[in-house]
Parts: sequence; C-alpha cells; structure tokens
Amino acid sequence: MGSTENLRSIEAVSKLRELIEKANTCLFTTRLTSIPLSSRPMSTLRVDENGIIWFFSKVDSDKNMHIRQDDRVQLFYAHASSSEYLSLYGRAEIVTDRRVIDELWNPLVKIWFDGKDDPTITVLKVTPEDGHYWDTKSNKMVQLLKLAIGAIIGKPLDDGLEGNLRI
Repeated sequence: MGSTENLRSIEAVSKLRELIEKANTCLFTTRLTSIPLSSRPMSTLRVDENGIIWFFSKVDSDKNMHIRQDDRVQLFYAHASSSEYLSLYGRAEIVTDRRVIDELWNPLVKIWFDGKDDPTITVLKVTPEDGHYWDTKSNKMVQLLKLAIGAIIGKPLDDGLEGNLRI
C-alpha cells in the first residue's frame, strides 16, 4: 500500500513547487463557506521560494470581489497523466503594484488584458497555510503494470505517496 510523508517548511515548499510546475493550471476556489463553491481554472504565474503562488486577475472579476469579502481560498491542482494531485488552502491578497505586474508579465497574458499597462490588471498573491498532496513513486508504465496485476490478484498494489504540507 502507499505511504505517508508529511512535509514541513523547505521540503513542503519544494514539493508544492514541483507539483504546481507540472500541473500549472488549478481550480481556484473562493466563497469557501457558500454552496456551491465558486471555482474557475487559473494558470499559475509563479511559485516563489517561500511557496507564495501568483496569478493575474481582472480588478472587477468575481474572484476579486469574493476575495475582498473573504480572503480564504482553496487551490486544486491535478497532473492526471502522472497521478499527481495537490490541494492547498490559503489566504489571497489582491496586489496592484505595477512593479509586481511588470515582473510577472508575459506575452501570453495579452489574451485577457490590453497589455501590461491595462488598468484592470491585478495580481493575486496566495499564501498557502495548509495542503495535502498525492504522488506516485513510479513512472506511468509501472503504475499501469501494478494496476493490471492488482486487477488479476484482486487487491491494489499501490506505490503512492501522500502527505500534509505545512508551509
């Protein structure tokens, strides 16, 4: 069966950076106390050395409005092809500092904004407080082989790894 490896501090930041780099897009969830939750796909701009996660967002977007009311957010990342998943809970802050926008800007963002001087651009800074990850120890071929053998013998041969992340 799989094993548990809880990570703290530097090791936790390293693991979340590794998993986010592979998945890149998350479901960014706000209104955590309202049903239904409000989720939308968001591309991660960067994860810094402290584990802070950065996103672009329009100043008048629903998510910005939600964050102004309640800064708690949940991010869900999935890299299904390699069976790696990450759930992060944290606090979001809306940043309007033009230096930060300039630093994080890339040409692909022009799809949503009229250049980096667009007055509607904000940056969302998410500081994770808690998280959980699911990872695999082996490559895709080994995973498929273990699934096939598990189906034949009637029990799973799990080589997965999971754990809590404390940033």
